[in-house]
Amino acid sequence: MKTTDKKGSVLVIDDNEDVLKSLNMFLKHEFDVVELLSEPNKIPTVIESLNPDVILLDMNFSPGSRSGLEGIYWLNKIIEIDPKAVVILLTAYGDMELAIKSIKEGATDFITKPWDNDKLLATLKSAQKLSIANQEVSNLKQKQKLLEQDIKKEYEILWGESKVMKDLFETVKKVSKTDTNILLIGENGTGKDLISREIHDLSNRSSESFVKVDMGSLSESVFESEMFGHVKGAYTDAKEERIGRFELANKGTLFMDEIGNLSLYLQAKLLTSIQNMEITKIGSNKAKQINTRIITASNRDIHKMVKENLFRQDLLYRIETIRLEVPPLRERGDDTFIFVYHFLKKFGKKYSKPNITLNSDALNKLKTYHWPGNIRELQHTIEKAVILNESGVLKADDFVFRSSEKEEIDQINSLNLSELERSAIEKSLIKNNFNLSRAANELGITRPTLYKKIRKYAIQL
Repeated sequence: MKTTDKKGSVLVIDDNEDVLKSLNMFLKHEFDVVELLSEPNKIPTVIESLNPDVILLDMNFSPGSRSGLEGIYWLNKIIEIDPKAVVILLTAYGDMELAIKSIKEGATDFITKPWDNDKLLATLKSAQKLSIANQEVSNLKQKQKLLEQDIKKEYEILWGESKVMKDLFETVKKVSKTDTNILLIGENGTGKDLISREIHDLSNRSSESFVKVDMGSLSESVFESEMFGHVKGAYTDAKEERIGRFELANKGTLFMDEIGNLSLYLQAKLLTSIQNMEITKIGSNKAKQINTRIITASNRDIHKMVKENLFRQDLLYRIETIRLEVPPLRERGDDTFIFVYHFLKKFGKKYSKPNITLNSDALNKLKTYHWPGNIRELQHTIEKAVILNESGVLKADDFVFRSSEKEEIDQINSLNLSELERSAIEKSLIKNNFNLSRAANELGITRPTLYKKIRKYAIQL
């Protein structure tokens, strides 16, 4: 059996020189590199230098030995050197117990002497594909780790110096080490998503996935597919199997933001999965156990919603083992200054204005504003001011916002239609956490129309 797919490397380890020569003659036409080794004590050095795709290892090296224990010994040594190593064991004795033992010890497959060339080549080629797949998975994991590190830097949380935030941080440290489910309550823009990431990073699951899903953006038609996944052919457009968010977060953390926006119908479906810690993909009748830590968040009063029959009490019990309230920015005192200078430095660097500052009047204006959009609104306000500033010093006039409902009403009379439209869009974006779909729905326009108006008014997202 010959193939034109000649690539990769194979290391053959056998004390019989005739076997090595025979395998070399056969395999050199199928692999780029065929390394032969008759002395097993040289295995560590050869593996580290060659890093072979596949290792073909004899099971007996001492004269007269038939136990296969030497092969098991060197198999364990190879796995110790490279846990991802793909090893095919080669023996003259078709001992099934030995074959089973070797597989349990980490071998990929088992071939008996004398071998059939077609079967041997097929086994080696399959093993090579497995080796390539293992390497790709390893590379993806490394990339994911680097990406998560970048995300962590981007979303690094600033706790501030206020007592209310220090107390919250102490509580977060305590609950992070447990697997208990947590409900975060707070206004829009207070940083609930950042705190959920912090809980994950401080937990014993930090090396696993952190998966975030905005529950308010999921319609009933896609909810089950997004959360639980589907099998191929489950419905007309299901052309391939899809993994759901629960499974994606298996062994890690699933953060469900705006949990209060779910309908009662979807709450019931969510409850079953959380209660049983298992999911069933659409189109499948087989339930799958999951091990996922649940963190939820809402800007609504969930307890009030329970009394109004808008939220299931049994679901609340499941998600609120621990309840953490995230205070609004206006209750954090001088922490506002910390955020102001943090964002000033961040956006000064981003927009090539590293020396930009702000005067005392501007700082006082930022401190006394009530910030209905909290930290998110402050961030966008600073970014916008940095972009538009040309003097290098931000003044009070560079920050335009309304400090009260009365002032808002007073200003309406002096605004033209364009200003009113821009104002309505900005307020809706802040209110809806800058979710374009929800903001468009609230404004009574389509998402593409909203996006065009955002570009028209140069509104920063």
